[in-house]
Amino acid sequence: MNLRITGRHMDVTPALRSYVETRFSRLDRYGLKVGSLQVVLGVEKLQHKAEVTGAVSGKRIQAKTSTLEMYATIDALVDRVDAQFRKWKDRLAHHKPAKSKRPVVLQSE
Repeated sequence: MNLRITGRHMDVTPALRSYVETRFSRLDRYGLKVGSLQVVLGVEKLQHKAEVTGAVSGKRIQAKTSTLEMYATIDALVDRVDAQFRKWKDRLAHHKPAKSKRPVVLQSE
């Protein structure tokens, strides 16, 4: 998984960058084809905000969250993306093709 981490109105420290990478690495367990995810971290007044956008197997993934602490915001963001990945994986696993309504005719010679 390729992560692009940027900061809006803040500097992304190496500790914050490694925390984001370790938290998002748990999403690899789903085995989905993830191109790249854009993670934007920011601070506005007392709110720490985080958002992620990207594509997984052609489906757009997007999540936003904000709390009073950056590490809690990252945890909540990963939980939201995890729920989207789990839902997508569940759809792939339980989607069965529809049975044809036309009867099959066997011909014998």
